Amino acid sequence: MRRPTRIPVVVSGAFLCVTLIWATKAIADRLEDTDYIALDHPAINYIDSPLADPVGLLDAKLAKGTAKLDFAPNGLGYLPAILKQLNINIDSQVLVFSHTSIQAARISPRAPRAIYFNDEVAVGFVQNGEVLEFTALDPIRGVRMYVMNASRTAKPGMAQRDDCRQCHQGGITMGVPGMVISSIHPASEKTRDMHGSAFITDQNTPFKERWGGWYVTGTSGAQVHLGNNTELVDPVRPGNAVLDKTQNVTSLADMFDTSRYLAPTSDMVALMTLEHQNRMTNLLVRIGWDARIALYDKDIHDKKEDAEREKLNAEIDEMVRYMLFTEEDQLKELVAGVSTFTKTFPQRGPRDSKGRSLRDFDLQTRLFRYPLSYMIYSAAFDSLPDLVKERVYRRLYDLLTGKEEVGHLSAADRGNIVEILRETKKGLPAYWTANAGR
Repeated sequence: MRRPTRIPVVVSGAFLCVTLIWATKAIADRLEDTDYIALDHPAINYIDSPLADPVGLLDAKLAKGTAKLDFAPNGLGYLPAILKQLNINIDSQVLVFSHTSIQAARISPRAPRAIYFNDEVAVGFVQNGEVLEFTALDPIRGVRMYVMNASRTAKPGMAQRDDCRQCHQGGITMGVPGMVISSIHPASEKTRDMHGSAFITDQNTPFKERWGGWYVTGTSGAQVHLGNNTELVDPVRPGNAVLDKTQNVTSLADMFDTSRYLAPTSDMVALMTLEHQNRMTNLLVRIGWDARIALYDKDIHDKKEDAEREKLNAEIDEMVRYMLFTEEDQLKELVAGVSTFTKTFPQRGPRDSKGRSLRDFDLQTRLFRYPLSYMIYSAAFDSLPDLVKERVYRRLYDLLTGKEEVGHLSAADRGNIVEILRETKKGLPAYWTANAGR
């Protein structure tokens, strides 16, 4: 099977920006070869459609007065209240000191940007920042970007920020507005050099190439990464990375004032989870868009049906492989975070009668104990066109019941996943449960 290509990020000035090639519709052999899919296609209507993502819905409640936000002291402002309203745990906090934000000038190793997330929303917080930053997943339209004034106001509210798509729509997000997490060559505080190489990371990225420009708290034994390097680091040649005092870090107190944040951590396991989730989100959005556009244009019902169906099926198969962690970089030693994230994240998912969940971590040889993406429970998955879900369910069933080979999963792994889905996933086709218990 093809290993996903590492996608470089083009860096310009103080911002991590993607060069966009504007086109009405670009369909490529590889999803990451697609620079742009038109937002105004009638099947998508990204710009003018009603807001149905968690941040847009919260903004509507604030406007009506049915939701209120308290303003916290010590520079935190609306952040604690926002996280509570959006049901985001503080222990999801991860910290990035690279200049990868619209507020780049305010970010440094002494003042990293904090990111908090759940399955649908990520919130960015910058010390003394002008705004809070949001990315939120609409089940059908995809990822939307918002900002909210950080200063106290009588009527706080969110506004969509279109220029965020400079970094959040392009080849690295498969041509749709999407999620981004990258490992970069951070700027040097000594020389004030601009960014060097940068690339998108996910569950398939080798451990040793992850997290350049990020703080990372947690232990990984002899497995090295690029986190906690505040000097020049070149992720393309990781041998140049500074490893002394950057590995197996359990406290960041010597690096900056952690009391100015909601948590003193940038949890390693949270970062690994976010990496998986970001690409999974982009796959759901992109494949959903392609299917809706094809259905609207009737490409799959006319003489082009075979070609269009074949292309869409190939995209779906790529997503299924990712859902099953087929090409995941395997852990060589135990990974452990230092926050409560490892405990609270599994509590968010449904469990079967044996107490098992797709959110349960392994962290010894792989990220999850039962390797099938928990995003199968998401509204974005459930909102996929039926022809996509039918293909996903059939491919998963054939792979998990032994009709096709899945080399990285044992028979026990496959059986556990099937049993968990049968009890916890609504809407499974009848053939999934027809032979249950036999």
